[in-house]
Amino acid sequence: MRRLVLSLSLALLALTPSALHAQFSGTSAPANFHDTSMLKPPAGSKVAIIVFEDLGCPACAHDHAIEQQAAQQNHVPLIRYDFPIPGHIWTFDGAVCARYLQDHINPRLADEYRSAVFAAQASIFTKDDLQHFTQRWMQQHNLQMPFVMDPNGALAAKVKADYDLGLRLNVQFTPTIVVVTRDRYQIVCGTKTGTNDPHQIAPVVQAALTQTSHTK
Repeated sequence: MRRLVLSLSLALLALTPSALHAQFSGTSAPANFHDTSMLKPPAGSKVAIIVFEDLGCPACAHDHAIEQQAAQQNHVPLIRYDFPIPGHIWTFDGAVCARYLQDHINPRLADEYRSAVFAAQASIFTKDDLQHFTQRWMQQHNLQMPFVMDPNGALAAKVKADYDLGLRLNVQFTPTIVVVTRDRYQIVCGTKTGTNDPHQIAPVVQAALTQTSHTK
């Protein structure tokens, strides 16, 4: 009977969310996540990189190009979620601007805008600074900046939805970077302890691709 109970306990443990925290490569950062149901690649992809970021976070700015390179070189999706830190007074508005470009102009330009904001981060201190920066950036890209970018609050609601998703996951640091497959994930950055080394994104992605290469 004891052996049967032990076997059943192990089987149930294998189905718990913590069992989904795999180590594809190297040393995995300790798991501090709660609801991990969103840690999935998009339809049609076996592996993806998921990032929760704040446009005013210096570490996010540092890791930004590394994330892009890892995604491009390994041909995997890079999924960004806005997680504007409440103490950063302009970053929520910056995320709304990026969402405006993504939804109403061109997703590629939204990515370019985010990259430009990260590059200019040290010169943006206020909402006015952000507005002047955005206006200049749009002029350089032959775009007309709307007088009111989000008249009905729909874009702000999408940014808030990203933030709420991060709270459900229990994001505590930015950037939080996770490599995911359909049934596993590995945290690369985003914990108090652990390596938090963005240069490990590519090796982890490559290991995940190898592990999923024989699945349909």
